[in-house]
Amino acid sequence: MISKLVKSAFQTGYLSVESEGLIRQVLETRGYQCTDLTALETLYQAIQTGQIKREAHHRIGQLPTI
Repeated sequence: MISKLVKSAFQTGYLSVESEGLIRQVLETRGYQCTDLTALETLYQAIQTGQIKREAHHRIGQLPTI
């Protein structure tokens, strides 16, 4: 699931509030696979370099840690 959300973020250039919330839920329930964690690392790097913008950047602070 996380991989699909990350793919969507790369397609649009934005990580939506909804996608970020879904990522948090998947991480909290530990319903992810190894490939999801790799995709999440790629997403974090893209956010840090400005390749992807966070829609919720000013509203909720930090992304979840893995």
